[in-house]
Amino acid sequence: MSTEESGPPIYLDADACPVKDETYRVAARYGLTVYVVANSVLNLPREPWIVRVVVGSALDAADDWIAERAGRGSIVLTADVPLAARCVKAGATVLAFTGKPFSEASIGMTLATRDLMQSLREAGTITGGPAPFSRADRSSFLSALDRAVNRILRERPAAG
Repeated sequence: MSTEESGPPIYLDADACPVKDETYRVAARYGLTVYVVANSVLNLPREPWIVRVVVGSALDAADDWIAERAGRGSIVLTADVPLAARCVKAGATVLAFTGKPFSEASIGMTLATRDLMQSLREAGTITGGPAPFSRADRSSFLSALDRAVNRILRERPAAG
């Protein structure tokens, strides 16, 4: 089964991803291929539509692998803002693990906020960390991924 026939490929930035199982559930429902990209070997379900991609330990190797393949009609799942920016620029649908979409309209401000927070941390300012991942985040992610898949499937030209 090719991804062109079944629907959009999903590229999952899998290191420290809290929504792997939810991603697999949505992908199974729609018959999609999930590329699970990580710097090390992860335990994955043995399904033909789940593709393990181990990129090694080089800095940004997983990001580079995903960004080189992401484009219009694909879905990228990541918490990495610079990766999200690259994939949005390539035309991919990009979601954070909380379900928040990254878009052309929002990515500039998101990058600026990330850079500001990084500068504050480097200067020794205590900024706290992200809120703990919640059940509501998981639910929002599931809904957002389902909407993204349906939108891409509606936008595809009919075969024939």
